[in-house]
Amino acid sequence: MDLHNDFDVAAPVDQVWAYMLDVEKIAPCMPGAELTEVVDDKNWKGKVTVKVGPVSMAFLGTVTMEERDDAAKRVVLKADGRDSRGKGAANALVTAQMEPAADGTKVSIDTALTITGAAAQYARGGMIQDISGRLTKEFANCLQANMQAAGTTAAAAPAPDGGAAATAPTPGGQAAAPAAPAAPQPARAAKPVGGVRLALWAFWRSVVRFFKKVFGSSSAGQGGT
Repeated sequence: MDLHNDFDVAAPVDQVWAYMLDVEKIAPCMPGAELTEVVDDKNWKGKVTVKVGPVSMAFLGTVTMEERDDAAKRVVLKADGRDSRGKGAANALVTAQMEPAADGTKVSIDTALTITGAAAQYARGGMIQDISGRLTKEFANCLQANMQAAGTTAAAAPAPDGGAAATAPTPGGQAAAPAAPAAPQPARAAKPVGGVRLALWAFWRSVVRFFKKVFGSSSAGQGGT
């Protein structure tokens, strides 16, 4: 199954590229994901918990960086996971491409996904595509918030030349103590999407898509008479 998602980030492409390559920073933004081990700079181990309707699975697996092109801002990741209770397995080849956009950076993600076992039933009717789009939106919102927080912290940090901040004298003639730097903003983590809510949302999208096809076909038929 091939999936495509894209989103925009209000930050320069070089900044987004560097941030996206830091797996320890972006892992908390992936709904249900947990980074368990950094093997080296190209291999990681983790856990992804997925719950859609009555099906709940915890995939334990590895992620490997297969390709990295800093000039083109393109990276290819291979992910292999297996449910800890033997309910199924998932394998994905993910290609992420970043390019400048009007408001910052456009991130495009193409995924070649293979699912076996209990979760495979949700591949019917476009449900996986809908869920993928919803989770991508959650990831994008979290990424944007964390990058903005990091930018705010950097702006509040002392100047790199080590110069003391200017202080106004107090009425007694003594210089006031410099203001304390702003506290770093805590990194945001993506909220897990509830299984029942996500399943109902995906089901509703499938119903809407079905009626669009039916009425679209009817309109086309009437137009041809």
